[in-house]
Amino acid sequence: MADDEACLAGRQAISKPRLPCPFGARNDSKAKTFMQVFRWDKTILKKIGRDTAQLVDKNLFKKINRIITEVQRNGDTALRRFTREFDGIDLPLKRLRVSEGDINRAYQKTKIDLVSLLKFVRENITAYYQKELRRSYKVESREGTKLGKLYRPIERVGVYIPGGTAPLISTVYMTVVPAQIAGVPEIAIVSPPNRETGDVDPHILVAADLLGVKEIYRAGGAQAIAALAFGTRTIKKVDKIVGPGNMYVAEAKRQVFGYVDIDMVAGPSEIAIIADKTANPTYVTCDLLSQTEHYAGTAVLVTNSKLLCETMRKRIDAGYIILVDSLDEACEVVNEIAPEHLEIMTRNPEKLLKKIKNAGAIFLGDYTPTVVGDYVAGPSHVLPTGGTARYFSPLSTSDFIKSSQTIFYTKENLSRVRPFIRQLADIEGLVLHRISMESRFVDLEKKEASGEKKKT
Repeated sequence: MADDEACLAGRQAISKPRLPCPFGARNDSKAKTFMQVFRWDKTILKKIGRDTAQLVDKNLFKKINRIITEVQRNGDTALRRFTREFDGIDLPLKRLRVSEGDINRAYQKTKIDLVSLLKFVRENITAYYQKELRRSYKVESREGTKLGKLYRPIERVGVYIPGGTAPLISTVYMTVVPAQIAGVPEIAIVSPPNRETGDVDPHILVAADLLGVKEIYRAGGAQAIAALAFGTRTIKKVDKIVGPGNMYVAEAKRQVFGYVDIDMVAGPSEIAIIADKTANPTYVTCDLLSQTEHYAGTAVLVTNSKLLCETMRKRIDAGYIILVDSLDEACEVVNEIAPEHLEIMTRNPEKLLKKIKNAGAIFLGDYTPTVVGDYVAGPSHVLPTGGTARYFSPLSTSDFIKSSQTIFYTKENLSRVRPFIRQLADIEGLVLHRISMESRFVDLEKKEASGEKKKT
């Protein structure tokens, strides 16, 4: 297919009306629209709605809070009721958990060879994350003080796999494999049932089974997150919830944080591309369009090329172009936006990499499209969105590991620091803290006092 034909096919594939994106853009499907072009200054972030990405919708908060409260109080009964209300499925309690027979039937419905595909991807993910594993350690002083840190896997993790607008089979291995590498002993998957069949997507089931996950539930939306967070008679409570989802899932995760841990509060998918005059317009077009294929996804092009700006403005009907004076300024723009995905299509992309501070995943060069990271490269595609890459990181093995600090002092060691503890406890006015330490020396002081009396 020629380059122009490829672009046309991409535009036609996603020409359906799209909802407002996290940057605040709106599409009118009846009118011809173009990418909006801005000259860069920091006020642009407000113009494109970037500063509102993390605001909480009060109506959404109330709706999700009601669902969470009901599931917390009524367990499986509430879970089934909300599944009936939102998914249109009257699910018998015994069908809440996916059976071995369901999984066997799923194998018959899949048409691709998932065995070889998963073997290839799992090897890539494993090779990448094995390097990240943290090792417990000890530090011992000459005086005999022993300090250490113990790293252990989280006991039980819940994984949310979207199954509505797009059954994300890739999210199964991009979440489960890092957890397995970390050593998590219990992994439970929840995924919404199909409205017509009442079943979880067969590809999701097969992928989970091939990865050794046997605990899978027909549950989606905020009610599934609540079930994982608080537990029901059927679904055992987890310690952490990971995985992407729609705005209802994201808000539910935000509200249960503290009762359980979560990976992040993720929003719609987004991509930013830094491109100069050497960039191939076809590659830029197709890559920008790829993320808008997701529900409410959006795209931003940052370029110092007026020619590329004008070309792209006419090719794509949604998103933004930010025109800058230099590639150094392009890096400043990206650091302010802190995108989920960043592609760098310039003459020397690695030179710019050193200047990027805030981005979820960075793709370098003409032949590293975002889709490589979405599917096969190895690093997880569960990434911070909505500007949260300024302080959140991509999902990794470290998300599934907790640590404990260990401290060992002998009586002699404690005696050396006794004056410092005494002074600090007195300054803070914490008398019982000081007594806790002093109690270790009461017997010693009594013996010393008794010895002095005998001498006199």
